[in-house]
Amino acid sequence: MKRAKVRLGDLLVEKKLISETQLQSALTEQRKSGRKLGRVLIDSGYVEEEAMLTTLSAQIGIPYVDLSTFELNPQLIKRLPETDARRYRALILKETADGLLVAMGDPTDIFNYDAIVKALKCSIELAAVRESELLSTIDRMYSSSEQLQSLASEVGKDMSDSAVNLDRLIAVSSESDAPVVRLIQSIFDSAVKANASDIHVEPDENLLRIRRRVDGILHEQILDEKNITSAMVSRLKLMANADISERRLPQDGRFTVNVKERQIDVRLSTIPTQHGEGVVMRLLDQGNSINSLDELGMPPAILSTFRKTIHKPNGLILVTGPTGSGKTTTLYSAISELNTPQRKIITIEDPVEYRMSRVNQVQVNSKVGLDFGRVLRTALRLDPDILLLGEIRDRETGEIALRASLTGHLVLSTLHTNDAISTAIRLMDMGLEEYLLASSIKAILAQRLIRRICKQCSAPAALDANEQAWLLEQIVDPMDKQEFRRGSGCNSCNHTGYNGRIGIYELLVMEPALATALCSKDQSAFQKAAHDQSGYQPLLHNAINYARDGITTIEEVMRLCGWTD
Repeated sequence: MKRAKVRLGDLLVEKKLISETQLQSALTEQRKSGRKLGRVLIDSGYVEEEAMLTTLSAQIGIPYVDLSTFELNPQLIKRLPETDARRYRALILKETADGLLVAMGDPTDIFNYDAIVKALKCSIELAAVRESELLSTIDRMYSSSEQLQSLASEVGKDMSDSAVNLDRLIAVSSESDAPVVRLIQSIFDSAVKANASDIHVEPDENLLRIRRRVDGILHEQILDEKNITSAMVSRLKLMANADISERRLPQDGRFTVNVKERQIDVRLSTIPTQHGEGVVMRLLDQGNSINSLDELGMPPAILSTFRKTIHKPNGLILVTGPTGSGKTTTLYSAISELNTPQRKIITIEDPVEYRMSRVNQVQVNSKVGLDFGRVLRTALRLDPDILLLGEIRDRETGEIALRASLTGHLVLSTLHTNDAISTAIRLMDMGLEEYLLASSIKAILAQRLIRRICKQCSAPAALDANEQAWLLEQIVDPMDKQEFRRGSGCNSCNHTGYNGRIGIYELLVMEPALATALCSKDQSAFQKAAHDQSGYQPLLHNAINYARDGITTIEEVMRLCGWTD
């Protein structure tokens, strides 16, 4: 059935959503740019997209669909090839009694409507959707495992044709049409779209696993072409300037890739496994801006105390937590606030994760003897006001950092510990003198990253019996009529119920009672003094408060504490 043409501009003027003057201005711009009239009106600020789509859908008798909450069928979507979906700005939503319901970015475009009918070979009904949501959904639904599997099969065919194809493939890997290069590019594209922090390449006996860590959770894709592993790993090692002939020992390297106009620094580590070399790549987006302290999500009391501490002229401030808990982000937020023309700041890192003007950032390189200890000793001769040490790894770097903090420098560093209280004990275990620790440490901030409930599908949810029992064991405050929330899962969060993460924190300030207990090597007295400190609240309690406020779930708090898988 042919659709009648709708004059969008006249309709919006008739409904008093735009003026005649605005329409004429938009038509003039449309003739110059060649863009759709609706997009010109929206971009010019003459009409809100939702208001335009609601009016248009009512006029031509089609539904307006919110794609962020609509349940999509990946198999049904693939009936329209990706090239057609992108060309016609269209997406199959569901089957109907007469054919298919299809979302279009511009449902008034009768030429695209006819082309979609021809491509699908069936009757279609239209729905109006936001164009930005449509394009992001097309990106998400079409560029995952099918594309990777197709490219993997192509590389696998190349590898099986000849025993020398690996060398040829590496030699021509700079050509954009080399299958292995396109496979690697597709993996990076997919990871960056999903805001992944890591990519894991894991060969198994008869298959290859590609796993991406998103919001702290690994998501797996299986590729059946096991024989592509050596080509992929060799290419990645070449990019990272590692030795492709050495497969018996672990190697490290780094390189930079441009993905969707974003510069991504990649830190690569390999390890020999039973079925081939495994690879883990940490992705560091250099385009990400550095958050201010106010944007980290610290509770106001902790933020106020932490801010006062970092403005002290000297001392040692430690940020602790496991790998991937956001320690470097917190430190750089602090450095960003302290970065003024009056202060000389030197950072010593492996690798340099953020780039900041006016800050002297040093990348350690143990291969040439440029390790943390050597750079730190040299940095102290360069008249710094503030030192950022990527990590206190051993007694040597710990002693230098402590003595630097006692001689007029403010030193910020990290440590891998579970909480603030155990940090001081861990430093004593390294062999550092207790009196140095007590006099140099100003504050210890422990942190984790916990997943946020997706705002699009968040809804009240009752706790199950296990969650209730666990919660009662952890808290003293009454929980009567307390409402908790949970995400039901939607397209915005890839049906996980979570979208993004937020930090949880505990802050321990080195007060006289703590210093006395530390000097006397009395761990139990140190722990008691910490818990008695005014304003101190453990990580777990802060996480439970986030659950009470509807920011996260009790299930996620339990997972963070190791109570669930």
